[in-house]
Amino acid sequence: MLRISLAALAVASCACAQTFQRLGTCPKLGCVFPPDRTTFVPGQAFDIRLEVHAPTNGSEAYANGVPDETFTFTICKDGGAEKSVTEFFKVDDPKLEKWNFTYFEDLFAQQADTPVTVNVAAKAYRHLALYEPGNYTAKLTYYDGTVTEALWKVREPSYKRKAKNVILFIGDGMAPTMVTAARLLGHKSVNGEYLTTLQLDEMEALGLQRTHSIDSFITDSANSATALYTGKKSSVNALNVYADSSPDPFDDPKFETFAEMFYRIQGGKVGIVSKAYIADATPAAMTAHTRRRADYPEIIDSFLNGVTANYSWTEFKGVDVLMGGGAENFQAPESFKNQDYYELFADRGYSVVYDKDELEGADSSKKLLGIFTTGNMDKWLDQKVYPQNTVGNENSPKNDGTDAPNQPDLKQMTLKAIEVLSKRAKADGDKGFVLMSEAASIDKMMHVLDYDRALGELLELDDTVRATFQKLKDLGELEDTLVVVTADHGHGFDVFGSADTMYLASADTPRAKRTAVGVYEQSGLSGYQVRQGTNPKNNTRVIGPQGPGFPVTWEPRYAIAAGTVAFPDKRENYTVHTQGPRVPADEIEGLDAPTDGNYVNPEDAPNGYISNGTLPVDQSQGVHSLTDVGVYASGPGSEMFRGVYDSTGIFFRIADALNLGRTENVTVKH
Repeated sequence: MLRISLAALAVASCACAQTFQRLGTCPKLGCVFPPDRTTFVPGQAFDIRLEVHAPTNGSEAYANGVPDETFTFTICKDGGAEKSVTEFFKVDDPKLEKWNFTYFEDLFAQQADTPVTVNVAAKAYRHLALYEPGNYTAKLTYYDGTVTEALWKVREPSYKRKAKNVILFIGDGMAPTMVTAARLLGHKSVNGEYLTTLQLDEMEALGLQRTHSIDSFITDSANSATALYTGKKSSVNALNVYADSSPDPFDDPKFETFAEMFYRIQGGKVGIVSKAYIADATPAAMTAHTRRRADYPEIIDSFLNGVTANYSWTEFKGVDVLMGGGAENFQAPESFKNQDYYELFADRGYSVVYDKDELEGADSSKKLLGIFTTGNMDKWLDQKVYPQNTVGNENSPKNDGTDAPNQPDLKQMTLKAIEVLSKRAKADGDKGFVLMSEAASIDKMMHVLDYDRALGELLELDDTVRATFQKLKDLGELEDTLVVVTADHGHGFDVFGSADTMYLASADTPRAKRTAVGVYEQSGLSGYQVRQGTNPKNNTRVIGPQGPGFPVTWEPRYAIAAGTVAFPDKRENYTVHTQGPRVPADEIEGLDAPTDGNYVNPEDAPNGYISNGTLPVDQSQGVHSLTDVGVYASGPGSEMFRGVYDSTGIFFRIADALNLGRTENVTVKH
């Protein structure tokens, strides 16, 4: 009997690993957060955490496991005189904190269950800021003269605001090769040249951003979103904090997002739209501060109240627009303190809507909460092409066990969000708005190797971006709005040919089935967009039932042969999964093996052939890759997004466009 698990996608596994770290970004026994090479916008709020470690055993065992409790910490600017942290920031010295933690040094230690215990002495200095541009040296001294240094940089502010509004689209997991594949499916070409192209192809500026984590070269959506929103690298699973070793995931050293800065400094409006459950990493990173991305109830609270669930930290007191899935975390028993967040949002003046009809009719002058399903929202392919898959799911946003078949799509949510934000901003001094809109299931479908659904989500994103420009024009906001489209990370995906799905299904052996894959000249032309008519000079645009920019058919005989470099054991037949999202592999009850793990799902692609996986057997889905990802921008300030730069550069360019840097403390009263 097959046991299928549809747990939340893209959460990093904490099982088997090849590289073990005592604490990320802390190579010495003295830890400074923010760590070396951190860059700030002037006035960006942050915390300082200092830790001194004393391992009791293992290769780093030191001081008989007794950490130095008399450590000192100094800061100097541009080679000036060193000052104690309390003098420099004019703050009181906090109380000393003590705890211990354990970790494994390597796989051998993990298999032998012999962890290292580390005793810790620590201090934390909360809600600080550096206002003067320049270079700073932070120095932790401990154990009779041992030093850990961190070099910090404060950039020059932009001094001039280029954009009143910023819309940041994130195609979660959207590698450049996926953009290429989506163009092939959704746009018509003749003799190797496209007659129509993606909206992304028409943007004013093109760049590439690198996606490394702070302590690993493969990122997840939490620390990659953190980099985009704050200009700071963090660890896997961490949202807008440096992951420390303390027991409490909420007390880790925090730093401010561009949304929080925009709200605090400019007094602007903030909106968040996603087709994921709304507490998922990419939307959560706009307001949440925790090293554990799975703290969903607290994340929901942060959308309404800022960081008050455990540690009051920021002036941010609520988004103006919040839309997505994840209804289970809005009501007991899975909500924060078992509160009804539908009621709490309504009491705070929000319109609360549950389907696309209510969304369309919502008052655009009021703040808006739209929650349309439990879990993740339906995929574009199921909403538009296979609607039978949207019923019988018992996923109502009212948590009553009924269905949620009337969900809006990304375009409907985004355009309504723009309408609400624009109207509310103009009614409150016209200070502008920022909106993050996420095509979440590009990534979620790539994880389960459902390439058709992933590319459908990407085409939906492109269609939404195109419609956004028209909406901005209609509202008179186009000339004042910077639009940026990027990804948080990629997958190792590409198209390498075509597949004759009819022949593949009829072939008797795995090797014969592989004959159905055509490469180079045998790949032929796209079967998704076909020419109409018989006149070779008639280049009339082909429009499918879903409109321009989408395939005429999702089930051609000659389909794309696509794959990824990171996958579990799977069976492949290159056909669209008409019954719903794919489940390529999972545990199979009763099947014993020397190494437990995941096996090919016998119900997936039954006419296909098996490919042995490239991942550890505890992984049932594909994983993220190293690839750089594209950046597409138009509007005021878009020229800054050209070139190749780190993912943190997205934040600094947005901050410059909005003129968020301040050389003195500024908080707008709301």
